[in-house]
Amino acid sequence: MPRMKKTLVAAIIVFTSAGTARAGGQPGSFGVGAEFQLNGAGGVSANYDAGQFHVGGFFGLSDPSGANNTTVDIGGRFFFHVASAAASDFSVGGSLGIESTHDGAGNSITNVFIEPGFQIRAFVTSNVALSFTAGIAIGAADASGLAITGDVNGQAGVHYYF
Repeated sequence: MPRMKKTLVAAIIVFTSAGTARAGGQPGSFGVGAEFQLNGAGGVSANYDAGQFHVGGFFGLSDPSGANNTTVDIGGRFFFHVASAAASDFSVGGSLGIESTHDGAGNSITNVFIEPGFQIRAFVTSNVALSFTAGIAIGAADASGLAITGDVNGQAGVHYYF
């Protein structure tokens, strides 16, 4: 969770330095913020809302003190809007994330996560969206296993749309 806190602080800094924005959730709007996958990988995020769908990506970096313990997260997502209202939408789609980390002994570990699921975005103002995602996390490469979860603590996101 320390990475998530640092990323959300960075997103707040981006929010406070932004200029005039137009309504989010509209075709052609671009959002910046923070978002995490079901498995916990994530970071600073960008979304593009094309109207019928939205696409986005994230980048996270964690380098605590000590040698050989850097973690890098990178990934993308696509969600098709099944239903939309004035201040929210419900989408189906998924994300693909890659987490590269070291175990402290110099061994590199590459976890790949494929996560089909659904997402609800709620626009708390015309240009700020909170997102909540649930689905299935499928681990590949060095990550193996399956988790079916809906715990919003690990899958929440926030974006400011321009």
